[in-house]
Amino acid sequence: MLGINFKSHVFAARHLIPRWLERGAGYLLVTASAAGLLTNLGAVQYTVTKHAAVAFAEWIAITYGDRGIKVSCLCPQGVRTPMLQQAGLVGELLGESALSTEQVAAAVVEGLEAERFLILPHAEVADFILRKASDRDAWIAGMRRLQARLGLSK
Repeated sequence: MLGINFKSHVFAARHLIPRWLERGAGYLLVTASAAGLLTNLGAVQYTVTKHAAVAFAEWIAITYGDRGIKVSCLCPQGVRTPMLQQAGLVGELLGESALSTEQVAAAVVEGLEAERFLILPHAEVADFILRKASDRDAWIAGMRRLQARLGLSK
């Protein structure tokens, strides 16, 4: 999971950034997850590796932004993919909030055109981020309650 969710971005950046610096322009799209901004209950490896991907994207944007390299970070909450559907997560956990791949692709195109750092196909993720940032203790307490309600407490 570390290799796919995080190191793949590092390897791509190592290959592309020197070339982009030479030509003075480049654009990196990092595919992370809302879990990289919030937390995915019951999935520590997923959460931590997605947080790392978001942090890496931020670092690249800060470090190379003045040298022509743009970065966007895609953070959907849930996408109706065969993997999630086979795992039973679309209906059970995400319900109707899971977006189609076409909806996410449209959000990516819009975000890239606007050159936004965070691309949030699920509008509610922005609200969740604000709640988490405004009172981290309350956010953690709420996540604990949700975890217990979902039966994920260990």
